[in-house]
Amino acid sequence: MTSYSSLGKSPPRIDAVDKVIGKALFSADIVLPNMLHGRMLRSPFPHARIKRLDTSRARALEGVMAVVTSADIPGVTGLREVPDPELPCMAREKVIFEGQPVAAIAAINQYVAEEALDLIEVEYEELPWVIDVIEAMRPDAPIIHPSLRAQNLAGQDDKPSNIFWYMKYLKGDLDKGFGEADIVMENTFRTQTVHQGHIEPRASVVDIGADGKLTVWTDNQSIFKVREFVAGYLALPLRRVRVMPVEVGGGFGGKLHQQLSPVAGLLALKTGRPVKMVMTREEVFKATRPSPATAITVKLGVTREGLITAADVKMVYDFGASTGLPGLDAIHHGIRLLDPYRIPNYRIEGYDVVTNKAPSGPYRGPAAAQAAFAIESQVDVVTRELGMDPIEFRLKNGVVKGDLSVHGSPFGEIGLTETLERMARHLEGKKKLGAKNRGRGVACGLWSTMSLGSAAHLNVNEDGSTTLVIGATDISGTRTAFAQMVAEELGIGLDEVTVVAADTEVAPFGSVSVGSMTTRSTGTAVMRACLDLKEQLIRRAALRMKVDAGDLEFSGGGVRMRKNPETAMSFAELTRENFALPGAGPLMASGRSDPFGKPTPAFVVLAVDVEVDKETGKVIVLSCAAAQDTGLAVNPTMIEGQIQGAVAQGIGWALTEGYAFENGVMKNPTFLDYRMPTALDVPYIDTILVEHGSDAPPYGIRGVGEPPMVPTLAAIANAVHGATGVRLLELPMTPEAVLEKIRGSGDPPPDKEKR
Repeated sequence: MTSYSSLGKSPPRIDAVDKVIGKALFSADIVLPNMLHGRMLRSPFPHARIKRLDTSRARALEGVMAVVTSADIPGVTGLREVPDPELPCMAREKVIFEGQPVAAIAAINQYVAEEALDLIEVEYEELPWVIDVIEAMRPDAPIIHPSLRAQNLAGQDDKPSNIFWYMKYLKGDLDKGFGEADIVMENTFRTQTVHQGHIEPRASVVDIGADGKLTVWTDNQSIFKVREFVAGYLALPLRRVRVMPVEVGGGFGGKLHQQLSPVAGLLALKTGRPVKMVMTREEVFKATRPSPATAITVKLGVTREGLITAADVKMVYDFGASTGLPGLDAIHHGIRLLDPYRIPNYRIEGYDVVTNKAPSGPYRGPAAAQAAFAIESQVDVVTRELGMDPIEFRLKNGVVKGDLSVHGSPFGEIGLTETLERMARHLEGKKKLGAKNRGRGVACGLWSTMSLGSAAHLNVNEDGSTTLVIGATDISGTRTAFAQMVAEELGIGLDEVTVVAADTEVAPFGSVSVGSMTTRSTGTAVMRACLDLKEQLIRRAALRMKVDAGDLEFSGGGVRMRKNPETAMSFAELTRENFALPGAGPLMASGRSDPFGKPTPAFVVLAVDVEVDKETGKVIVLSCAAAQDTGLAVNPTMIEGQIQGAVAQGIGWALTEGYAFENGVMKNPTFLDYRMPTALDVPYIDTILVEHGSDAPPYGIRGVGEPPMVPTLAAIANAVHGATGVRLLELPMTPEAVLEKIRGSGDPPPDKEKR
């Protein structure tokens, strides 16, 4: 493996001190002179027609500066009957989920704003609603969007439906494959709606200049996406919206969508004053795009030798009240969870469905964790039936370089085999489980990262230090990783690199910080900016040394003669006089990454030990280990933190978290009732970094933040089965659910055929 001086090391995050001492600014920290406070009136019903909306009493209240409804939205896209996935529409004519905005108020303080909300009169006519995704697919289910038609690549149905996207993938001969199997087993698995659980509530501040330009501070995962949201909602050109960077208190995909910023912008335009809006925790839970619930059926056929012969998978994803991004979750990501295995015959069906829940959104590997829960649980079912070691089974069926993915493209450099082998060695060194009520579960998964178009600017200062300017939102420590890349490429110290995440009027374009791709996507641009700078330095050194540029090379933090390496100029020497060198001037470089770069799959294997109290059903996670193919570990400590954080969230998803509804209304919209794990619920998580480099730039790195979430749910479910002998097919595996299953009053045993 290549030896690096800055990469592969673990310097502290460059933003750490400011965050520890409270100096870092988050969107809710912004306070502007003459600022108004905004609040939203939200629907108390999951589905209802708005018969009358009267804001006159609220407008008349002293201290209220503006009241707006959907009638005030200037952007045409804000008035679509089916909620646009990219725009936070206020309800028009009817509400389609509890918590949907109906009106918004700007007042001199939050107390007046709250009082004004109570003065808005809304007369609703309640409509039939549907919360369960399977019920929503039935022909007699209440239709949420009368204009919605089921669609696939072949066209669109002619009847209204709550199914809005359907896709089927086929390979081989399914009947033949199951006919060759000695064991065929089938189960249906369910997951609930879960929230990303970021501690920072959603908040936005919008100021308006004398020229009518809006300046926005908001928690986000892309400042350029925020600009697009606000401009589209308010029918403004992009140049009329400026988005300032702020720190983000947790994202995980949940802060890509914007609900507050466009409405705050509308209120600022109405009043001519800055407006601040901060969601309550209840609003965050009810209206900020949680991860979709699912119902996934998996049928597997295997031989007695442990080879998979066929798979039949039906995936149903609950997108809430919005159509989201058609096909992206259920099809694009969900089906990839068969990718770890060579399966000669399969059928995969995917359905995206709307219900009267809050619109769904991405959450740390969107759709993948739900699919892996089903598929990896069913793999565990057949593995235990065979009496085979779970890692041995996966090694026997696991993909290697050159095998085809479900999408039909061959795998390049992948490290599944290495991760499985490393996990096997790790487990060999562990003690036996001992007690009968303890169990071990193993699961694997992958997340494939891409590279979207991003850019980076690199400026060289008079003293030889550098300033990197980027437009990517840092939600995982990427500024530190970029500083390490610059230091590595230029051969300078990390303390000589400053990274600036600038605003939309200064920064080069940065793609969305999602999909575990920021370090790769923007990092490619950073690396290319460094290459651009090194080429400039070589040309300038050629002028100083009076030789041809082709005779020189950049090496060891400077430029030297290829044939006479002792003749060299350091980076500091080359930059010190550049401002005075005739024909030279300041050094500025830039780089960009290509949109839709080559996917780089990252495989991960998880092993979990649990203990189950068979008197109460409580599951305690005793230990957990994750072996992950990271490619080059740019900053190992930050990567370990990403893996541990993802697994901790997966533990909550598996054991305690899930939206609870009564009559279509969420009953647990607080951190007290929505049970996220605390430090007492999560063990130390061992991390095993497998640095099997990818065959894509930069440096062969892979995405790291999302892969470890993918197999966690299944690994815990498999461990619970090992501890109890019963298989839980639905999450969360609460003490009540576990105890009910142990006592034999749960689901019927799985379908099984033996030949």
